Amino acid sequence: MKHKTLQRMYKMLRPQAKSIAIISILAILINIGEVVKPYLIKIVIDDYLTANLYQKGIMTIGMIGAIYIAIVVIGNILDFIVATATSMMGENVIYSIRNKLYRYTQYANIPFHDKTPAGTLFVRITSDVEDITTLFKEVITTFIKDVFMIIAFVVMMLSLNYKLALYAFLVIPLVIVTSVIITKISNKIQEYSKAVKTKLNIFLAESIYGVKLIKIFNRQYEKQEECEKLCTQFWKSRIPTGITEALLVAILMILENLGIAIIVWASIYYLIGSSVDVGLVYVFVTYIKQIFSPINRLVENFETVQEAIVSIHKIYDILEQKEPLENFEEGKVLEKIEGKIEFKNVWFAYQGENWILKNISFTIEPGQSVALVGKTGSGKTTITNLINRFYEIQKGEILLDGINIKDINLRSLREKIGIILQDPFVFARSIKDNIQLNKHFSDEYIKETIKLASADEFVNNLPNGIDEMSLERGSSYSSGEKQLLAFARIFAHNPSIFILDEATANIDTKTEELIQKSVDKISKEKTSIFIAHRLSTIVNVDKIIVLSQGEILEEGSHIELVNKQDGYYSKLYNAYYKGLV
Repeated sequence: MKHKTLQRMYKMLRPQAKSIAIISILAILINIGEVVKPYLIKIVIDDYLTANLYQKGIMTIGMIGAIYIAIVVIGNILDFIVATATSMMGENVIYSIRNKLYRYTQYANIPFHDKTPAGTLFVRITSDVEDITTLFKEVITTFIKDVFMIIAFVVMMLSLNYKLALYAFLVIPLVIVTSVIITKISNKIQEYSKAVKTKLNIFLAESIYGVKLIKIFNRQYEKQEECEKLCTQFWKSRIPTGITEALLVAILMILENLGIAIIVWASIYYLIGSSVDVGLVYVFVTYIKQIFSPINRLVENFETVQEAIVSIHKIYDILEQKEPLENFEEGKVLEKIEGKIEFKNVWFAYQGENWILKNISFTIEPGQSVALVGKTGSGKTTITNLINRFYEIQKGEILLDGINIKDINLRSLREKIGIILQDPFVFARSIKDNIQLNKHFSDEYIKETIKLASADEFVNNLPNGIDEMSLERGSSYSSGEKQLLAFARIFAHNPSIFILDEATANIDTKTEELIQKSVDKISKEKTSIFIAHRLSTIVNVDKIIVLSQGEILEEGSHIELVNKQDGYYSKLYNAYYKGLV
C-alpha cells in the first residue's frame, strides 16, 4: 500500500517539480532571515546595551537595526512571492487533475459508467480534487521549509551554548511521541469521516438529480430523514477529529511553555556551569518558540496529508480502472457507408455467462427499415448498443458494410449512427447548442431541421427562438418537446443509420403523424431500426425481427408474420389489437 501511495503521489508531484524546487529555495531564504533576526537582537543586548555602547568598531546599533529592517522587508517580499506561486501551483494541480478526471469519464466505456454512480464521479471531480490542492498549497512546499527551519534552529542553539540547548531539547521527544500517537488516532478517524462524507455527497447529488421522482412519490419527508441521518453521522464523525486537533494543539502549547521554563531554569549558573547572558536567554526563548511553530505545523499537516492520500487513492482508483478507455484514434475511418448491418452468431452477456443474446444472426440491407419486437428484457436495446459498440461481444461478429465494427474507427462509426432514445437528454444550453452539439450549423439549416422534426411551432413560440436557453436537463420543456428537439438534433447531424428506441412515446398523435412522415421520408434513403412497444407504429417497416429471451423467434414483414398461424408475432399483435379495442 505504501509503495502504491508513493507511486501515485510521484505521478502528481512530477509535473510540479520545478515549481516546488523554486518555491522551496525562496522559503529557505525566508527561514534564514527568521534565524538571523533574533541573533541580531542578541548582539544588540549582549554586546551593546549591557556595555552601554552605541558603536562597536564600524558597526552601530543603527546599522544593525537597518539590517534587521532589510531582512524583514526582503522576507515579506519573498513571502508574497512564495504565497502567490504556491497558490498558482495549487490551481494548476486542480486544473490538471480535474481535466484528467473529466477526460477519463468521457472516454471511459459504458460498462465503467454502468457500475460507477454519477454522484461518485461528481465527488471525485470536486471535493476530492480540492483536498489534493490543499496538499500542494499548504504541505508540500512548507514541509521543506519547516524541516530546514527546525535543523537551522537546532544547529544555531547548539553552536551558541550546547549545554543550554540540550536542556531545551528535553521536550522534543515528548512532542514527537505525542504527535505520533494523536496523529495515528486522527488518521483512522479521518478515514472513516471521509467515507461518510462521500456517502453524504453521493446522496445529495442523487436527491437533487431525482427531485422530480421524489415529489411524484411524495417522499420528501423520508428523504429529509435520510439526509438528517447522514448529516448526523458525518457530524458525529467530525467530533473526534475536532477533539484530537484541539488536544494536540493544547499539548504542544504546554510543551512549548515547558521548554521556555526549562531554558530560564537552566540559565542558573550552577546548572550549566557558566554564566548566561541576557541576550542568549532571549535568543533561546525565541528559538524554542519558533521551533515549535514548524513542528506544530508539520503535525497539523499530517491530517491534511491523510485527507489528500485518501483522495489520491479514490481518484487513482478511477483513473487506474481495468476497464479500457475507448480508442477514437485507431481503426478504419469510413467516409461513406451503404448501411448494411450483419450479426453473425453473436453471443453477448453484460456479466459472466448470463447471456442476453444467444447466437443471434440476421442481416439488414442498405436502406431497409427494420423493427425489433419482443418483451422487456428480450435483447432489443442491447442489439442497438452493440451496433454502436458501447459493449464488446464475447462471440461472433458484427459487420457494417462487410467490415467488422471492431476494425472501424469509433468516432467514424458513431458519426454514421444516430439514436433517439425514449427519454432524450437536453443540456442547459440554447436550443441551437443542443442541436449542434459543438458542431457548426447555419441558423437556416437548424431551422430547416426543426421544421422537419415538426418542432417549428414549439420553438417559434419561445421568446428567443433557437437562442432560448434550456434549464438543467431540459426541465423547462415537456417530455414531448424534448423528443422533438431530439428528432431535430438527429436530422441535423444526418447519420447514415437511424435507430429509434420508442422515440415517439411522449408525443401527441397529431405531431407523431407529422414526424412519422419525416421518418418515412428519411427511411427510404437510410437504414432504419425501430424498437417499438406500440405495434401500430411498425406495420409499414420492411422487416420485423421478433426476439424472446435473447433469441430470434421470427423474421418477416408485418403481413407475413400476422398471417403465420400460431406465430409469436401474430399472437402478440392480436393481443395488442384486442387491447386497443
